[in-house]
Amino acid sequence: MGERAGAATRSKIALILAAPLLLGQTKPVLVPDVSQREIEIAYSFTGADLLLFGAILHAGGSGPRAGEPPADIVVVVKGPTESVLVREKQKIAGIWVNAERTRYRSAPSFYAIASSRPIRQIVDARTRAIYELGLDSLQLSPASGAVPAVQARFDAGLVELKKRGGLYYEAPKTVEITDDVLYRARVNIPARVPVGRFTAETFLIRDGRVLAAAVRDIDIRKSGFERWIARAAERSSFLYGLAAVFLSVFFGWAAGAIWRRF
Repeated sequence: MGERAGAATRSKIALILAAPLLLGQTKPVLVPDVSQREIEIAYSFTGADLLLFGAILHAGGSGPRAGEPPADIVVVVKGPTESVLVREKQKIAGIWVNAERTRYRSAPSFYAIASSRPIRQIVDARTRAIYELGLDSLQLSPASGAVPAVQARFDAGLVELKKRGGLYYEAPKTVEITDDVLYRARVNIPARVPVGRFTAETFLIRDGRVLAAAVRDIDIRKSGFERWIARAAERSSFLYGLAAVFLSVFFGWAAGAIWRRF
């Protein structure tokens, strides 16, 4: 609660300080913030509820002009990109085996989009592709040269796998807009989220056009014993591997000894 209150206070101060400088702007400007700039993952981490909020500063410091259609807000939270190998399984002689495979040079490790309306009702396909708004508009950068039909099948498979793990999802009609000035949205960060630098990008859209965009960074990192293990694996991978093998052998021997005794 203290972090959220502090974030809200920072946003209000930024809005007050920025208002005089923005009076001469001809386009609206977004002043966004997030409830947590840093999220620490410990052994007891079960996920986090991220609040994204802010204000829309209209031209001249006033509200929207009379007769203008209501604005929409779209919030996209992305995790760091990663290389992904997707394998397709086929059933041969009653046994599931790996068949074709495709590697992606870079795909978001996490992707969540929240919007005031379904994204297809807000912008057209071209705009969705330019700004990567929606799971069907992600730029996944495949490394293979598969034919379009095969590539589309693998793209859909990758997105489906991420959705099952809670790492990709869409949340339409979850952004609340008050008086066409204030907005707020919540994005769930799952327990299996990867660590790294995340971005929360907010888009202001009216009549199918993106009028403004703003980005805030979020750092997700491990803490406590998990952080020590991760650092050990990165800095001394050989010794970490030896220790892992030793512990596996030791616990296997210990389990066998206990089993023989009873």
